[in-house]
Amino acid sequence: MYCYKYPHPAVTTDCVIFSYDEMKLKVLLIERGGEPYKGRWAFPGGFLNMDETAEEGALRELKEETGLSAGYIEQFHCYTDPRRDPRERVISIAFFALMRKSDVYGGDDAAKAQWFALDEVPPLAFDHDLILRQALTRLRERIHFRPIGFDLLPDKFTLKDLLTLYEVILGENLDHRCFAEKMLRKGVLKRLDEAVGSARDDESAFYCFNKDKYDEPERNDFKFEF
Repeated sequence: MYCYKYPHPAVTTDCVIFSYDEMKLKVLLIERGGEPYKGRWAFPGGFLNMDETAEEGALRELKEETGLSAGYIEQFHCYTDPRRDPRERVISIAFFALMRKSDVYGGDDAAKAQWFALDEVPPLAFDHDLILRQALTRLRERIHFRPIGFDLLPDKFTLKDLLTLYEVILGENLDHRCFAEKMLRKGVLKRLDEAVGSARDDESAFYCFNKDKYDEPERNDFKFEF
């Protein structure tokens, strides 16, 4: 219907998917099956179709390249360096999500799909090293305002399990007693009638995330200072 004289940049999406396994934070990568950067590792993603939103395109590419279906992803940045892609002028909209680790496989133009611990991530294609650093920074910021870490834990967990997860994400040691007191005071944990061994104290008990409590209107000002 309209014709513009200005050149049009291409638009892609990239998905930074974090998981937690063996007390390590892990990220999902695909091995590129074609040029440019054939054989290098990168984030799942690709070019948008003309009839889809950025989020729809990101979810589609994630499914096609890894077999993984995400219920929720969050946009965190847009990458616009004119030289970021050797093929043409490409703008990438980046998303991140936290999921429990599951089996993945390479599909579409991805030769492989694999989870990597953060300290084992190889050099990445394009500007994906930068994207990873900024996604991790955003994750560490968000964890102060939403209990997003619960997405990475089993349905039931101990306070020690939760503390270890937060320490891994933040990359620092936390005061155990202070952490437990603050988390319990927030009311977002539901204590279960189960425990490790025969003890019945707070540290031995199993908990689950109390989503109904978190979703109450007064929880909109949730902030967790460590």
